[in-house]
Amino acid sequence: MFKIKIISLLILIFSSQYLFAQEKKIEIISASSLDKDELLYPDANILKGSIEKKVHLRHDEMDIYSNNAIFFQKKNKFIAIGDVLLKQGDSLELKCDSLNYDGKIKKFFSYGKVSLINKMTKLESNELFYDRNKNIASFFNGGNIIDSLTTIQSEKGDYLLDIDKYKFRNDIIIINPDYTIESESLDYIIGQEKTYFLDSTKITGDSYEITCNRGFYNGKLLKGYFIDNAKILMNDRIIKGDSIFFDDNVKYASATKQISIFDRNEKLQILGEFAEIFEEKDSAIVTLNPIAINTTEIDSLFISADTLYSVGDKKNRIIKGLNNVKFFKKNMSGKSDYILIDENKGLTRLIRKKLGNRDLQIMSQEQINQINPIIWDGNNQISGDEIILKENVKENKLDSLIVTNNGFIIEKDTIDTNNYNQIKGIKILGKFLKGKIRSLKVDQNAEIIYHMYNDENELIGVDKALSSSILMKIAQDGIDEIIFITSPEGMLYPESFLEESEKFLQGFVNRENEKIKSKSELFK
Repeated sequence: MFKIKIISLLILIFSSQYLFAQEKKIEIISASSLDKDELLYPDANILKGSIEKKVHLRHDEMDIYSNNAIFFQKKNKFIAIGDVLLKQGDSLELKCDSLNYDGKIKKFFSYGKVSLINKMTKLESNELFYDRNKNIASFFNGGNIIDSLTTIQSEKGDYLLDIDKYKFRNDIIIINPDYTIESESLDYIIGQEKTYFLDSTKITGDSYEITCNRGFYNGKLLKGYFIDNAKILMNDRIIKGDSIFFDDNVKYASATKQISIFDRNEKLQILGEFAEIFEEKDSAIVTLNPIAINTTEIDSLFISADTLYSVGDKKNRIIKGLNNVKFFKKNMSGKSDYILIDENKGLTRLIRKKLGNRDLQIMSQEQINQINPIIWDGNNQISGDEIILKENVKENKLDSLIVTNNGFIIEKDTIDTNNYNQIKGIKILGKFLKGKIRSLKVDQNAEIIYHMYNDENELIGVDKALSSSILMKIAQDGIDEIIFITSPEGMLYPESFLEESEKFLQGFVNRENEKIKSKSELFK
């Protein structure tokens, strides 16, 4: 055991001697004079320079010039004072008021008006720490960096010279002619203008504002990718998503997963799983479970489709829904293949896919009505080849309804729910009052089947009639009054006189099982 201790001690001694021998000493290259002051600077040489000759020290391929220097030869340290200039290699240059260098650990602190220039980058600070072993410069009390056209200010930062990378922390501001970045933590690649965000960040451009907690931005290409509470404000749209890509060159953004696009002017919000926004066209496309929510002081309209478009500026805004369109609002719901909303004109069109000539020849009227656009209002089911809803734009209220062709109205009887009142014709015109349909007028080849009751709610019979035009007044609980505009052809039949098929108009399809009863059904 004793021998082992001796051997270990010898190894430690020789290792220390070897390291000491390897330690490079600071050299005095030039000085105008040399002095000593043991009271102020024990074991130190006081080196002074002159106008003709500055103090020049060198250590391991680093040259330091100054007006004066306090050199501690035994400790292999010095303090350079006054107009300090440090040069290392061909690209690194540092200027400051004073510099405290330790040759044993190859680290120094510089103070005063510190300016570090490396290649094309300039770092300015009141104090700077530099580790020559790691080749990292650090500031702790504010720094200013100039990289070509970009200026960066930060409370704290590390400059990794080997990879031309800065790590900034606290109160960071990046100013570029094309954008401004404010952040609490980020990494910045010199010369490439690549920025990696690690904390709360805001990017501001001419027509946009981006916020996130993490992300990446290429200042040269003006492209970025943002996550963690990512949000973009473009014109009057607020775009959110789990992740957002942005390209300022073509004014384009895309958002993925849990996306939201909110138009502050139109009070329109579109949700979904993927969205594309085209700023110059003032347009947005949302796919993967899109839902549009149009909010008013009175009510909100919810729309779902396979794909939703919001196209055009405020004066020409069009909302389009393609395939499997469903909508819901407080008193009404509906379905169609397509929906087209012109907000400026206050028009909403529910449209069926165009049928070819062969389809029209082989499909029955029931089959066509099964796929036609449809709306449900209370107990009323209204369908047709196309349904148009008109809005009073000034009051932001529904005003009227038009079914352009093949109109069909079905009302479930409020007394006997096994019976259905039906009216069909070429066109239907409806009027709204306080968001509810209050009248329906069926024009051209109008047909009706209506169940009539006495005051004791006993069925009197079934009225079957034809007329060129029929007007219905709608009360809270259903059809309140029927007015034949021209003399009808028909009669009132006892129910027992009618075959089951005769109780239904041709083309009758009860689609109650498709009715959207709540907005939550749109999110399934």
